[in-house]
Amino acid sequence: MTAATIFRLPDLGEGLTEAEILEWKVAVGDPVTVDQSVVEVETAKAAVDVPIPIAGVVARLYADAGSVVGVGAPLIEVALQNNADERYREEERAGSGNVLVGYGTSDGASRRSRRRAVRPAAVPAPKAVDEAPRVISPVVRRLAKEHGIDVAALDASGPGGVVLRRDVEAAISAAAPAAPESEEGVLRIPLKGTRRAIAEKLARSRSEIPDASTWVDVDATPLVDLKANINRADPDARIGMLALLARICLAGLRRYPQLNAHVDAEREEIVQTSRIHLGFAAQTERGLVVPVVRDAQSLTLAELAAALRQRTEDAREGRLAPADLTGGTFTLNNYGVFGVDGSNPILNHPEAAMLGVGRITDRPWAFEGEVALRKVAQLSFTFDHRVCDGGVAGGFLRFVADCVERPELLLTHL
Repeated sequence: MTAATIFRLPDLGEGLTEAEILEWKVAVGDPVTVDQSVVEVETAKAAVDVPIPIAGVVARLYADAGSVVGVGAPLIEVALQNNADERYREEERAGSGNVLVGYGTSDGASRRSRRRAVRPAAVPAPKAVDEAPRVISPVVRRLAKEHGIDVAALDASGPGGVVLRRDVEAAISAAAPAAPESEEGVLRIPLKGTRRAIAEKLARSRSEIPDASTWVDVDATPLVDLKANINRADPDARIGMLALLARICLAGLRRYPQLNAHVDAEREEIVQTSRIHLGFAAQTERGLVVPVVRDAQSLTLAELAAALRQRTEDAREGRLAPADLTGGTFTLNNYGVFGVDGSNPILNHPEAAMLGVGRITDRPWAFEGEVALRKVAQLSFTFDHRVCDGGVAGGFLRFVADCVERPELLLTHL
């Protein structure tokens, strides 16, 4: 006996409510096995492979590549074959619901997948007939508010009567006048996927956080010399300038804990934590991302350098999971790698502070009563003015600058 079942887009975690189909890895008529990756999707956080918890033959694909699918929406229909059908029914009766069965038990090739699979939670129950539409995502709520959309009047397409982004966007498109025809030589690029997520986060930061910036030029010659001396003494440590600057930031945050925080606007509270989850800006083919090294304050300099290298490699290879890109409490932005001296970076919402570092270049500098060529860089510090005033921000930046110019000071704060 042959039956069919529908596998729906699972809950990808981190509060995500939808994903864009990047690539189908199967077609109608293809056989599939338990834990086989059938589709690659991109969320607002990362690209992930989604495995299927059942075996059988693909009978239908519910969405084309490029489509945005809500959590709980039909994804793929599979014709089950006897024992496969029975196994799926048994797991449903056992209470597993629509989850990824057998995740983590597949062969080594799956574990070496370029992107990590995710283990989703159960799909919410369908909404009751008389239940009003609900908005869970703050992004969707804000989008509707900005465009004057009444979410209560929308036809919610999400599970349990949840209004998804696509529902609001459809209402916006319906209310907007027809777009003008493209002019010759004009290229229109859809703002979606990672690019859209970056745009939304930066716009939210600018609209919600009253940020301010301060900066200072520093003689980084001693820090450059320290890096060279460390690597001569211990070549295996592979200490880079980013790791040294990160270690200085960690010491600075210990001295100025007010900056390792964020503002909870709904509760009107400043949330401060002693654990430092250090984010750092990394440029990838998909755009700018901010990987996070968790509990960075507990790492040695060598461990910190290794963690930064690994996160950078994972970002460029697309191996970061959504959890690797969230939860940061402070960001270090080394835009000097692009050959620029200074910048006024936008805070990584909801964080309260970011240190920016320009390129290190030879410049005339007053040194020991004479003008000499020194390794000079500009440091900029952007902070949420709700969290602190200029005294704290200036104190942190001056501490960082002093450690760059006299690295021996750092030893007393490790």
